[in-house]
Amino acid sequence: MVKPNIWPTMKTGVGDRLQVIVDASNVAHFGKKEGKPTLDNLFKSVQALEKLGYQPVLIADASLRHEIDDKEAFKKLIDDNKVQQVPAGTTADHYILKLAEENDAKILSNDAFREYNDEFQDINSRRIPYNIRGGEVVIGNSAQPKKVKNILQKICSNTLTEFEKKGYDSYKMKKNRKLSGIAVAKEAIDKISKTRDEGIDTKLEGVFKRIPLFNKVLQMVEDTEKTSDFIIFVLVSPRDYRDAVKNAGNIAVTVGDRLKMDHAPLVAVRNDLFTKPGSFELNIIYSDEILEESPFDVNITINDHDYAFIKKNSRNIASTVAARLGTWKFPIVSVKPSMLMEKPGHYDITLEKGGEK
Repeated sequence: MVKPNIWPTMKTGVGDRLQVIVDASNVAHFGKKEGKPTLDNLFKSVQALEKLGYQPVLIADASLRHEIDDKEAFKKLIDDNKVQQVPAGTTADHYILKLAEENDAKILSNDAFREYNDEFQDINSRRIPYNIRGGEVVIGNSAQPKKVKNILQKICSNTLTEFEKKGYDSYKMKKNRKLSGIAVAKEAIDKISKTRDEGIDTKLEGVFKRIPLFNKVLQMVEDTEKTSDFIIFVLVSPRDYRDAVKNAGNIAVTVGDRLKMDHAPLVAVRNDLFTKPGSFELNIIYSDEILEESPFDVNITINDHDYAFIKKNSRNIASTVAARLGTWKFPIVSVKPSMLMEKPGHYDITLEKGGEK
């Protein structure tokens, strides 16, 4: 039997290698011979983990030393601090889960720890399953981390609230009408017609106030001497963005012709994280109300668990905020991880002076 030379503990320092706590009792009992847990399983699990670049740390409950097939060898490992026993009076499963959480470590175990799901979040993304075939330990894969439900929408909603605190209104409608080019054109015609009839300001809820066009907006549309009074923001799910863009020109022409406008409205398609796939929202704004630049950029500080997911969607967050505020250019959205935010779903949002510097 080949025994590893190094059996580290959580205290030894592991550099850049990911720590994996080995649930020693669970591993030793796998396929146990003659009713006894096997020390060889532990040796081979350490070798398999190290081969994959992990740093194994063995934790055993107090009863294992009395049950294992090679008691003397196991006792020596304990005496040499190569295997750690859980403190007296402590439940081994809870101790392992707590230690893994505090050290951001994985756990090698086939125990699902179901009784602890209420206390420890997303155990399956921390637990690494294994098998033993042909005398070799085969290391499995952890489950993908669960995303906190609707975290993107929560971040967008909180960001818009921060803008509102600074005096900037946002479009709040979330009716999720069924998406098609004809449906978008009909909805735009209906809203603009209602505006003309009622003459009510609805930047927030879809009714508009007619105000003369300023030169600043003219500069935003290249190669155009004149533009419509309205800009139509079509809010769609990121999944529908490409198809919606293909219909933008036809929507503009249809609305302009039906309402007998001198110039067709500008139709801008925006990814919107509040809008469900296959549906749409419209934020129609008088051209002079459009802010060319976002007045503030957005800084998001978030826990390590959610960092990569939010970073990947930062442009979708920027698009959602811009479309709902009615700004032509997106705010800069910066995403940074924080070790001080330990649990999934924790984040903080601050606004920093942006385009109007």
